[in-house]
Amino acid sequence: MQVTGKIVVVTGGAKGIGKALCEALHRAGAAKVVVADIDPAGARAVAGTLDGAAFKCDVAKEKDIFHLIDETERLFGPIDLFCSNAGIGGGFDPLGENAGGTSDEPWSRAWAVHVMAHVYAARHLVPRMKTRGGGYFLNTISAAGLLSQVGSPVYSTTKHGAVGFAESLAIAHKAHGIKVSILCPQGVETDMLRSIPKGPQSGDGDLTPEQVASDALKGIEQESFVILPHPQVLGYMRKKTENYERWIGGMAKLQAQMREGH
Repeated sequence: MQVTGKIVVVTGGAKGIGKALCEALHRAGAAKVVVADIDPAGARAVAGTLDGAAFKCDVAKEKDIFHLIDETERLFGPIDLFCSNAGIGGGFDPLGENAGGTSDEPWSRAWAVHVMAHVYAARHLVPRMKTRGGGYFLNTISAAGLLSQVGSPVYSTTKHGAVGFAESLAIAHKAHGIKVSILCPQGVETDMLRSIPKGPQSGDGDLTPEQVASDALKGIEQESFVILPHPQVLGYMRKKTENYERWIGGMAKLQAQMREGH
């Protein structure tokens, strides 16, 4: 897909990868970039530099996503590309005393943001895209959805769920002309990365949000399902599937090192 002349929505667009995506899409000639974020002032600040539009949106709430989609299409026209980018950290426990955690709250919030937000976007956009013969979803996930995140069962599990839903979305609607890409970087120099304990996600070639956005744009142009800004992730995936036992053993060693460091 070429984004020139397209109507594009980016959730979590006020900062980090989302902000960089908005800027890259604008430079690539998008007709209108709609910046959505739980922080409305941040969304307006980004939109103001792009001649874009801003919406307050908590992606964990279906009504917010429906409002975002409905108002964007009412004001600007059919959404060609929906970048379901918003994400949260939290739930990181380097000591890993119990993978089940001690409370439902981090699980519920991460499930809502990392999985149901993608579901809600599809629920309200797929019927419209089917009617007009196609559309595109870019779902920002993480290499943690393909591999795992040592120290955060919450993050890993919900990101795996996001990959599973994206696969289902792509399979179910390929015949309808609907394309799907998943953006799966490792460490990216954002507030989220800085807010969590150091671990395997750090120090393996941390990228700037701008580099990740550039790679995302290339992936959209090539209509690649999996976009890997860190190419080494493909090698890790192969090692994982070739010998799962060895991979789990290696990840357990990383977990042990994290425990020893605290």
